Amino acid sequence: MWEDIAAGFALFATWQTVGLFGLGIAVGIVIGAIPGLSVTLAVSLALPLTFAMDPALAIIFLAGIYKGGTFGGSITAILIRTPGTPAAACTLLDGYPLARRGEAAKALDTALYSSAVADFCSNLALIFLAGIIVLFARQFGPAEYFWLVCFALTTVAAVSGDSLAKGFIAVGIGLLLSTVGRDLFFGSDRLMFGQRELAGGVALIPLLIGLFAVAEVISHYASKPRPRERFEGTGEGLTWSEFRRLLPTIFRGSAIGVGVGAIPGTGGGIASFLSYGEAKRVSKSPETFGRGNIEGVAAAEAGNNGVAGATLIPLLALGVPGDVVTAIMLGAFMIHDIAPGPGLFERHGNIVYAIFFGLALSPIWLLALGKLASRGFTRISRIDPDLLMPAVLLFCVLGSYSVNNSMFDVGLMAVAGVAGFAMLRLDIPPAPLVIAFVLGPLVEDNFRRSVRIGRGRAEYFFEDPMSWVFIALTALSIFAIVRQRRRQARLLRGR
Repeated sequence: MWEDIAAGFALFATWQTVGLFGLGIAVGIVIGAIPGLSVTLAVSLALPLTFAMDPALAIIFLAGIYKGGTFGGSITAILIRTPGTPAAACTLLDGYPLARRGEAAKALDTALYSSAVADFCSNLALIFLAGIIVLFARQFGPAEYFWLVCFALTTVAAVSGDSLAKGFIAVGIGLLLSTVGRDLFFGSDRLMFGQRELAGGVALIPLLIGLFAVAEVISHYASKPRPRERFEGTGEGLTWSEFRRLLPTIFRGSAIGVGVGAIPGTGGGIASFLSYGEAKRVSKSPETFGRGNIEGVAAAEAGNNGVAGATLIPLLALGVPGDVVTAIMLGAFMIHDIAPGPGLFERHGNIVYAIFFGLALSPIWLLALGKLASRGFTRISRIDPDLLMPAVLLFCVLGSYSVNNSMFDVGLMAVAGVAGFAMLRLDIPPAPLVIAFVLGPLVEDNFRRSVRIGRGRAEYFFEDPMSWVFIALTALSIFAIVRQRRRQARLLRGR
């Protein structure tokens, strides 16, 4: 282990790695602060750039974009009542009223410091819990892995969007797409329709870019422009005494974010509303929430940033992505022929510890760049989207073509973009589709192995107690999410 730690530090401790990680956080903050451009879009477009990188460097760069974007969404949520990311939707409840009464600087400081503390707590949880989960996961057989992935897919379907049925439809489409290509077990062609380019399956990067980036471009030009109010960051910043009073709220929100992020398929949006609701419940002045209480900003930002490191726990330890961004990171691992999961720590321990060292540095980068961004990068929100979207589309085409130097992949991206736009209009969430597409081969492989080992007996799937644990967790998570959704709706109606 110590050899892997030393090798990981040597891998990380170069100016290229540290600088690229900082660049990733800066890019994430900028993209997160632009309404309409999501963190998922940024990571999708950055994925082709990682082809020639070292695996550890690629993951650290993508993680930087993820962490920067999670905070960046709060900037426009506070200043112009437009969340840059879905996870920042809760931040505007108190951040925007603070900006309107001339305390935008205090709201921005609260969001930044809460994000940095929560990010630090989340990274600690990843470093200490991932190894423990790996020891536990090594005892899993194919049946247990099958139920684990079913739990992840059920959860992601339940928490994405407002309709449980539409979430499951998205999961079904993703699983169906994962079966396209030549079956390596029987050698038969599946859903290829005579297209030999699909023999290796649907390419992940064109699919991601189409579903998220191209769909956003189409949606922009298909929607009517909406005027937005703009307020400058004015007033004094957060004082040390105010920050100390916020610490219990920040740590509580961080713990909620870590707990939610460690469950596959949840995400920052749920964690922020959970944290916000809990802060309001224990507050001595709950009536001030929604009217400009910095405690509400701290709770929301601690919740969604606490998720950012914790979502990597199931990815690294179990090979199951925690959300759509970590599903894209799983694609980066696959590009470099590395399989996340229990064997990752044994076969590529140096890469794991290099990632850990990089994440340990993220709160420092976030504080330095976030302070600059909250004062200066807000001007980016004034860029005319009609000028910005063609540039985004150009990067989409270049990124898709660069995968295999194939125009077929560009066409696939275009089809995925139209499908993604249709899903937006039908309110079908794309995140469950992507996660199901990535996890589909894992579901199929473990199902087949279970059938062979159990010699066709259905009882084999239920013989181990861990199988029943995941079945019970699936039912419990759906119940808890539906209940939380109702609480969240009541919270929004009460404003």
